[in-house]
Amino acid sequence: MKIRILLADDHKIMRDGLRQLLETQPDIEVVGEAEDGRRAVQLARELKPNVALLDVTMPDLNGIEAAHQILTDHPTIKIIALSMHSDQRFVIKMLKAGAKGYLLKHAAFDELVQAIHLVVAGKAYLSPQIIGPVIDNYLERLSDDEESVGQALTSREREVLQLLTEGKNVREAASELCVSTKTIEAHRRQIMTKLGINNLAELTKYAVREGYTSLDV
Repeated sequence: MKIRILLADDHKIMRDGLRQLLETQPDIEVVGEAEDGRRAVQLARELKPNVALLDVTMPDLNGIEAAHQILTDHPTIKIIALSMHSDQRFVIKMLKAGAKGYLLKHAAFDELVQAIHLVVAGKAYLSPQIIGPVIDNYLERLSDDEESVGQALTSREREVLQLLTEGKNVREAASELCVSTKTIEAHRRQIMTKLGINNLAELTKYAVREGYTSLDV
């Protein structure tokens, strides 16, 4: 039986290249592609792939939140993060969300194939370049007070945080999440209260620093 793969990356050229390479493998089948995290969550529900390859920084819904939502619905799906970011903040957030693998985008294709087979077999895989920094900083990050504050945000609050700091206004964020503008405003107030932040500029700095969004998505 072939390993069914879902690809999620906001760059089409990246998805096209991955699809072409993966489909050279006799035991791998690409069953769907998503241009952002929200579409990835939807396709995971519909297609039920064995593995979801998720870019970490995607617009509207990042790979961290997409992984969390996918695994909430379908805990048997294996998540592998693909990212240009080796910063342990991104790595640790993806692992906490339930990812079983984390590869840098410049990794060799053979490494990706190896990672897919390992996670399907119930094991984990991290690119060699990030193992050292993750081990060195993991306990420090777990005990960091600022990290603890960020973890106090609910999944929906993190979604709202990303949308607002990527330039969506309240009405656009409400439309994206199919809720009222009053609900978004309430979430925004709650986010700022929890984080002790009083303006959008500081909120944006926080979101970028903690990996909830990126200025280059």
